[in-house]
Amino acid sequence: MSEDPNAVDGEIVDETPTAALAIPSPPVPQSLPDPDYSEGGVPSFDFVRDKIENRYTTSLGSVDVAGLGTENTAEALDKKIADRDQAAKDRLAEIRRSMRGE
Repeated sequence: MSEDPNAVDGEIVDETPTAALAIPSPPVPQSLPDPDYSEGGVPSFDFVRDKIENRYTTSLGSVDVAGLGTENTAEALDKKIADRDQAAKDRLAEIRRSMRGE
């Protein structure tokens, strides 16, 4: 082999970093307990009350969105549907009478 004047001697190094070269990881913070739960994992009264109130409010909102407010109860809507169906039957009977010449 011919010696190249620009060649530099080197050595093979393991690819695993040594402890001195390793980047230290930040310390893991102590996990704080969720303020809504006790150390034993029991939810607080305030948490439970808020959850119940949220569900109640959501159900009221969904009733309003569905159009079933205080003036539009399910019974009132059923009556409107029955009245409309009866009006349609009456109109059909009138059309049939007029076609027969009555």
